[in-house]
Amino acid sequence: MRDLLYPEHQPAEPDPVRRAQNAMARHHLPRRFYSNVSVEESEGGYAILLDGRGARTPGRNRLALPTRAAAACLAAEWQAQADVVDPARMHATRIANTAIDSFEGRIAGIQEDIAAYAASDLVCYRAGEPEGLVAMQDRFWNPVLDWAYAALGARFILAEGIVHQPQPEPALLAVRQAVGEIHQPVALAALHVLTTMSGSCLIALMAGSGKLSGEDAWRAATADEEWNASLWGWDEEAERRHAKRREEFLAAHALYRAVA
Repeated sequence: MRDLLYPEHQPAEPDPVRRAQNAMARHHLPRRFYSNVSVEESEGGYAILLDGRGARTPGRNRLALPTRAAAACLAAEWQAQADVVDPARMHATRIANTAIDSFEGRIAGIQEDIAAYAASDLVCYRAGEPEGLVAMQDRFWNPVLDWAYAALGARFILAEGIVHQPQPEPALLAVRQAVGEIHQPVALAALHVLTTMSGSCLIALMAGSGKLSGEDAWRAATADEEWNASLWGWDEEAERRHAKRREEFLAAHALYRAVA
């Protein structure tokens, strides 16, 4: 199971065929294999320890975070596991694993991927009706645009409906510059999650700045969804997916703020 952390004494299976067989044999979540989780300051950051041993990512890199607060986010997830270890509920851990294992040499490309969302940002595309939805979008999205102008000097153009509205190049440049200032891999990975889940680079940046709480950012990201649910209600499966996505979004926000 690739998202598990591996204690440093556990060797990687060298045979690719055996690795595939092992993966196919894992029909159940693994039992919790450790008793204690702790954080220790070490060279290069704050390491996650499982029963006193340094943990590693799926890529067998040392799992160390740049701040104690960020390491505490991961430690809390591991401590919260009960009889089994469920990687699907360990969102901050997966974000950190991705950053450590995959971001080397790719920072510029990931920055560009995040900034590209500003060209068709969620908060710029508005409904013309009904009045309730228009009011909800104004309530949650106008403050984001106000922040973008005040903090970044970026003024965006609104569009009604889904027809693409080109945005001023100075606004897009301002966003690229803001994202380009974020180099720390874990912070960038968390920002990427916030952006892709919300469909809005601007919501992600404002939340990352601390000017928008994680809960308010999530409400802004799901304003249309919440409006529809207020009319038609949630079915059980949709509500379950919504709750899971909210959990992941809030974990990414908390991790970003802990690194920043």
